[in-house]
Amino acid sequence: MVPAMPGGPVMDLGYMLQPKLVATHSFSDAPALDVLLVPGGFGPVTLEQNNDTSIETFLRRRFDQLEYLLSVCTGSAILASSGLLNGHRATSNKALWSWVTTHGENVTWVPSARWTEDGKIWTSSGVASDAAGIDMMYAFLKHLYGEDDPNLVATMNAIEYTPHTDPHWDPFSIVHDVPGHANGNLESCVKPVGTHSRDD
Repeated sequence: MVPAMPGGPVMDLGYMLQPKLVATHSFSDAPALDVLLVPGGFGPVTLEQNNDTSIETFLRRRFDQLEYLLSVCTGSAILASSGLLNGHRATSNKALWSWVTTHGENVTWVPSARWTEDGKIWTSSGVASDAAGIDMMYAFLKHLYGEDDPNLVATMNAIEYTPHTDPHWDPFSIVHDVPGHANGNLESCVKPVGTHSRDD
């Protein structure tokens, strides 16, 4: 869902992807949902700056009807602000960790995690931080359909991606020096762009 009103202005993402997205429903007339994915990026920051809580209100209203609620990147800040992460484990983008973790009460923020699963709530680290969002979606689809599902296997082969299946493997908690990150070093994993070992 795009946070725009039906018939309203088109969200033009042409500078990134070329498609144009038009909302087909508003929060007031959205159909029943089984799974809801809340994206992140800088959208939650902008919504907060504009005191726009429409997404939080929608999430609180629909949460009990959902089978699963997922977030990617800073989308977990929206889940936390809505109160839905209270008493749950969650993670988020590590570059904006200090901002995201100011949201919500009684949230167990997991600093070293590509994704977390806590009941029907799944959260992932950054959208593109080494594809943590893709890794969470792979784990989620595997949870729903099984690891040997032919469509899942075909999709992963088509996009030529080998997912990281360890939710605790999170080099970006080290890169961004997130408080409480697991001990480790970048030599134990594929190094993110711009990082160098002491021997380089």
